[in-house]
Amino acid sequence: MARLALLSVSNKTGLIDLARSLVEEFEFDIISSGGTASALKEAGIPVTKVAEYTGSPEILGGRVKTLHPRIHGGILARRDVAQDIADLSENQIRAIDLVVVNLYPFEQTIAKPGVTLADAIEQIDIGGPAMLRASAKNHAHLTVLCNPEQYNTYLAELRENGGEASLKFREKCALETFKHTANYDRAIANYLSSQSEPESKLPEDFNVSGTELQTLRYGENPHQAATWYQSGSAPTGWTTSTILQGKELSYNNLVDLEAARRLIVEFPDTPAAAILKHTNPCGTALGTTISEAYQKAFDTDSVSAFGGIVALNRPIDAATATALTKTFLECIVAPGCEPEAEEIIKKKAKVRVLILPDLTQGPPQTVKIIAGGLLVQDSDNVVEETSKWRAVTEKQPTADELAELLFAWKVAKHVKSNAIVVTRDRTTIGVGAGQMNRVGSVKLALEQAGEKSQGAILASDGFFPFDDSVKTAAEAGIIAIVQPGGSMRDKDSIAAANQLGITMVFTDIRHFLH
Repeated sequence: MARLALLSVSNKTGLIDLARSLVEEFEFDIISSGGTASALKEAGIPVTKVAEYTGSPEILGGRVKTLHPRIHGGILARRDVAQDIADLSENQIRAIDLVVVNLYPFEQTIAKPGVTLADAIEQIDIGGPAMLRASAKNHAHLTVLCNPEQYNTYLAELRENGGEASLKFREKCALETFKHTANYDRAIANYLSSQSEPESKLPEDFNVSGTELQTLRYGENPHQAATWYQSGSAPTGWTTSTILQGKELSYNNLVDLEAARRLIVEFPDTPAAAILKHTNPCGTALGTTISEAYQKAFDTDSVSAFGGIVALNRPIDAATATALTKTFLECIVAPGCEPEAEEIIKKKAKVRVLILPDLTQGPPQTVKIIAGGLLVQDSDNVVEETSKWRAVTEKQPTADELAELLFAWKVAKHVKSNAIVVTRDRTTIGVGAGQMNRVGSVKLALEQAGEKSQGAILASDGFFPFDDSVKTAAEAGIIAIVQPGGSMRDKDSIAAANQLGITMVFTDIRHFLH
């Protein structure tokens, strides 16, 4: 008797080629349900519908199709247990040798704008996971495939082993299946938790999982192993990017690129460019064109820009491409690249160029692993509203100064604490990052800014505990400061600002970045 395969897939990629090989090359009979059976019939491949095989029609609008003893008996029967074989014979059940199932597109559904809870619920697969888990459990006697990428490998396995799949291969497929169903259930649980929990509360159970996307050469250092994992089954964020050219991405590249993405999305309305080193911006600027923005950002600190990561919020045009090729860069990311620009950038073949059409796709939470657990927090995606800021000094900001203060404040949010950013003409001119005290960061930023600090703006990610930083800023020519406020000595800083003729604005929100 021919061997029996059960095919029931929502993703039809590779289905026809697999089924044709099973029938014509390896003499399988095929049973199938719903849309899968229709696709096979349309392709001229002989198939028996599950409803015909079981003698039970699909009911409840297709909710019940494969939940039947003739299906699960054929999957779970142990071929080396006499009672199991007797049960198959008595109930006229054929043993199933191959199960090919992938699940309803739950994650793809909930990713769509405006999806309702009812829409999501209908995409929770029941029969699919049951068949996958049963098949994986009984992998000693059959093969289970849950991903179209496995099809060619399975066919090659049959060709190399006289039409049989080895136990080692079946074990590998079973493991992939259990991972697949676990991730599927986790996605459902996370989504339903997000629907039922108050917005201000993280879920009681937080699950993190991923599927290996790429083994990286190493981590932060050569002695550290590293792998890039895709979260969820539906590609999002960087997994949707297109790599136009360049060397293989490294661990540090990806970390820097994510920091660059988070910064550049702060400026959706104006052409903006950011250059980062070690996740800190060394140059950020706005411009009337993307090429102007990049040049301003580069001129901020051309020394640090060497070997940097560049993020642009507009497609790369020819003028920008020409400027980008004038120095060594590690990576460039932009939402697009014009054909002429692509030809120009090819002159720097080693630079990694990524196209990420939607730069705004970021995680809702950030996760850090500590010994024995995880730390989870909402991502710092607060929308800055200057209408909620407080000008606490006698001197009030002009409209242009307020816009400059907002620019500086947004950049400071993405600089390692203690963070100080000095800007002028919507361009960073001095950055003090990651110092152990705020005074040190102020001095570094002002030293970098030099004479350009005359008439410039200063932003601090945290409050000033003393008035010394205000006095230092005034001596350098700073005319306005934006900071969170909230220190017990705020009145000292305000008094110093009033005495020195500086405008000071409190945001009443801080942006520490550790």
